Amino acid sequence: MENQNWAFPAHLQPKPGAYGFNLESALDSVVLLRAEIPEDAFTASFLGTERVGNGVVIRDDGLVLTIGYLVTEASAIWLTTNEGAVVPAYTVSYDQSTGFALVQALGRLKLAPLPRGSAASCRVGDEVLVAGHGGRPHTVKAKVVDKREFAGYWEYVLDEALFTAPPHPQWGGSALIDARGRLAGIGSLLVQEDAGGGAPQGNMIVPIDLLEPILDDMVNFGRAQRPPRAWLGIYAAEVSGQLAIAGVTANGPAAEAGVKVGDVVVEVQGKPVKGLANLFRAIWDVGPAGVTVELTVARKGKISRLSVRSADRQNFLKKPLMH
Repeated sequence: MENQNWAFPAHLQPKPGAYGFNLESALDSVVLLRAEIPEDAFTASFLGTERVGNGVVIRDDGLVLTIGYLVTEASAIWLTTNEGAVVPAYTVSYDQSTGFALVQALGRLKLAPLPRGSAASCRVGDEVLVAGHGGRPHTVKAKVVDKREFAGYWEYVLDEALFTAPPHPQWGGSALIDARGRLAGIGSLLVQEDAGGGAPQGNMIVPIDLLEPILDDMVNFGRAQRPPRAWLGIYAAEVSGQLAIAGVTANGPAAEAGVKVGDVVVEVQGKPVKGLANLFRAIWDVGPAGVTVELTVARKGKISRLSVRSADRQNFLKKPLMH
């Protein structure tokens, strides 16, 4: 359980009356989210069985937007408001491609939703707020320090993520609020962000723009109505310019095909790949989940060609109990 008895220094907190929107109402839309996950869940070993983060109320009926890793496979979820009200909730949907998840409160939160804006309107250098549950003490005045592609080792790519600094220590599911008091993104990670002259820490933010095309599908069907991406179950890393396999998911497609830790991926479908984003996009370009992906790997000085029958990652996860 994360300690909530902390605060940003006063000079980093937003000041009442300094904004052209209702600051208190905007910050009240950010709730504390706690989730319990069964010990036998697919993600329990690496994401834990007790997860704590934030969520943002985006609809009057208590629909909450958060980052997916907090609630994937959750068997129980509780939302806590800044007034101390605790309301149970359940996972509506988790979109693997964006990282967004939707949670529905099972009781009245009595909170105004935070209006959604656009990350496209946030420019590098813009001042923003990164807000966690707890109001001003848990909200930091930050700047957008970069907007660029992001590739995560777990088969995840964003065409353009936002990077903010200074960092929020409870970044998961936090709200990126623009100068007009609108939700521009959801906090995902703590990163080392090179802003020139060093590598200070910052947060990676998933742009809210990715939600709009899939929101109705997530609410109505529990997932975006598009073909699921091919998933191999690999954890890849760039090491000295090479794409090394740092881990494989037990009983996942890659493991079943004989991919091993330490393998260096040289080609996908007979074409050279360079960089994490290029690797994952090359896999997805072969076809949707279920397609066979041909990997060429270097292993102990020898070249091996492996055929990996991809899968839908969602099929390995425990499903929400309600929808």
